[in-house]
Amino acid sequence: MAGNNRKNELRALFSGSAPAANQQAPADAMQGELTPVNARPTAARDVPDPAKARAASGAVKAMGLSLGSITREAEEARVLREALNQGERIVSLDPALVAASFIEDRLTNGEVDDPDFLALVESIRENGQQSPILVRPHPERQGHYQTAYGHRRLKAVRRLELQVKAIVRPLTDDELVLAQGKENAERRNLSFIERALFAAALAVRGFDRKVIGDALAVQKSELSRLLQVAEGVPHEIARAIGPAPKVGRERWMAIGGLLIREEARARAKDEIASPRFRAAETDQRFQLVFNCVSERDKPEPERPEDLLDAAGQPFARLRRDGKTPRIEFLPGTHPAFVQEAVAMLARWHAAFVEKQRN
Repeated sequence: MAGNNRKNELRALFSGSAPAANQQAPADAMQGELTPVNARPTAARDVPDPAKARAASGAVKAMGLSLGSITREAEEARVLREALNQGERIVSLDPALVAASFIEDRLTNGEVDDPDFLALVESIRENGQQSPILVRPHPERQGHYQTAYGHRRLKAVRRLELQVKAIVRPLTDDELVLAQGKENAERRNLSFIERALFAAALAVRGFDRKVIGDALAVQKSELSRLLQVAEGVPHEIARAIGPAPKVGRERWMAIGGLLIREEARARAKDEIASPRFRAAETDQRFQLVFNCVSERDKPEPERPEDLLDAAGQPFARLRRDGKTPRIEFLPGTHPAFVQEAVAMLARWHAAFVEKQRN
């Protein structure tokens, strides 16, 4: 029965249908808890009129909205409609009271390598926050909240110094992780290395592999590969490279195998500290590191061996490097000695070959 209840709770959390009465706190009770201190209920008139939203959307699209913006608008409308269908209230919170999830899932820096973030800031500046974020009451800080999804929206409203619209649900750690993974899959997929580090962070915190696999929507075999890469690529190097969205599983696995060698890790650390690396974008950063760790050390040439006379002075050098060992007589060696040495070598070589035959 406990297992069925668990499944029903998760189904209610992510489905479009309203949960059963015993699975959701009454909306009025939740609202009453939030309003006095740090939350302001959003009245019905604050909810965007679908007809007006469509008209405004059409006017903006006519001016050349990108496909990504259109997709974002559709997803925001879906999330808002789902929340209202479940009878949930949208409240306004002070962003200073809202912390990030306990698991980091993205390597992007919104100001540098996430152009979608800058577009989101401008969209909220012009049209307001159309889709609420999902938070839970912070498990350790009274009166504070923890984000399940909507981290970029939270950062955007902070930058604009606005209140953040949010839905508050009493989520367990498992439910928060599943919600976080679900939003990433639906809104902007994580790159391979982001998923690998997300999986590793969950594993370190003791989450069951089934929960990790569900959060990332991957099978056991793919989860094993994600964890393998996260283990093989030092976190410092992965963070420096960034999300590298064009780099797939095979190349990350390849670089993870190369970084097993200590000298390769040292090279990679030197590379990520270089000015050219810092000036490159994330996919180029991966290639720079991959190139430097792929270059194996060239074997140092073997030092020549001095051939000494009775007085201990060198008269020739024996070089064994490469496939053609050779004797080099030093300048000043008497030509008659060289001739005699060549004749002796010929006799010794003939005797050696004869001995090998017998």
